[in-house]
Amino acid sequence: MLVSEFDYLLPEHLIAQEPLADRSASRMLRLNRQTGMMEDRRFQDFPNLLRPDDLIVFNNSRVFPARLYGRRSGSRAQPLSPRNPASTDFLRGRVEVLLTRRVSDEPNEWECLVRPGRKIGVAERLFFENASTDRVGRTLPSDLLAAEVVGRGPFGERRIRFEAVPNFFERIEKLGHVPLPPYISREDQPQDRERYQTVYAREPGSVAAPTAGLHFTQEILEGLRRHGIETAEVTLHVGLGTFQPVRVERVEKHKLHGETFNISLEAAEQINRALEQKRRLVAVGTTTVRTLEFVARESGRVRPGYGEADSFIYPGFQFRVVGALLTNFHLRQSTLLMLVCAFGGKEKVLAAYRHAVEEEYRFYSYGDCMLVD
Repeated sequence: MLVSEFDYLLPEHLIAQEPLADRSASRMLRLNRQTGMMEDRRFQDFPNLLRPDDLIVFNNSRVFPARLYGRRSGSRAQPLSPRNPASTDFLRGRVEVLLTRRVSDEPNEWECLVRPGRKIGVAERLFFENASTDRVGRTLPSDLLAAEVVGRGPFGERRIRFEAVPNFFERIEKLGHVPLPPYISREDQPQDRERYQTVYAREPGSVAAPTAGLHFTQEILEGLRRHGIETAEVTLHVGLGTFQPVRVERVEKHKLHGETFNISLEAAEQINRALEQKRRLVAVGTTTVRTLEFVARESGRVRPGYGEADSFIYPGFQFRVVGALLTNFHLRQSTLLMLVCAFGGKEKVLAAYRHAVEEEYRFYSYGDCMLVD
């Protein structure tokens, strides 16, 4: 199967650059995966399209400000010291780092993407700071982070090790920027800290939002409860696996990066009970699909626990858990589009994408959504 088969034409003006004022005001294209029939709806219709015994499963991962801007040094510098905040004076060159996955707590090591990628080598030191200063204009040590590049991956990824500091994530919250995708052609703004986040996000760890959930409001969630619709939550921290480009010609040759998941005993019991009762599971987002199908791949039952999901889902995959999917519109030739095509049928899904373009739906993270049922 060729990667080029998962393509469609998209005018640039249909790529949403801003969120709507009302999260739930998005349009929703409904696709019947059996017949290929399509309906143009609004997301507010979503609760009314559910069956009374449906179980909706959300990904409750929370985006953290994973994009860091800083400076680089060309040599092994002395470690930063709280007594010597001026030790960054010699630094040269700007650097952008996108943290994609924490691989070790002690030492504090992360996989990341860096820019400029070709110039940043192993053993190079990176320094991050913000504009906080004391009364005499010096950078406050509590707003500094230092890291060393300790390895590199096959596609230009780096592995960096941060110097030990107290309250690491508090510093990241101060220093970091919302990791908006590259197709949003603007800098992140204060409103993105709230809007590039689901209202039910709880567990920090994602570097990209599980975007199908961005349409939900507290009012929509309350409406589901009033309808007696049962909900469950799993966690998949969105990392490099979600947005890495496919660099091979044949789909089967691509290997997906693993992403960390966690499923509680309570959630596993809820999901397995619904499966035993032959109720429909409605997955909110491709990340939820990957999590559920990964843990159920052997027995058809969802096991609780913590691990890394690396299942690459493309047409021909046999779904064992998910019965309906709410999803946003995805990038051309992406693994996410391939997953949706696997679930809804490639020809039907690509026809739906063509319809969405003709009807000028808004695409990608801040765009509209599609219900495949």
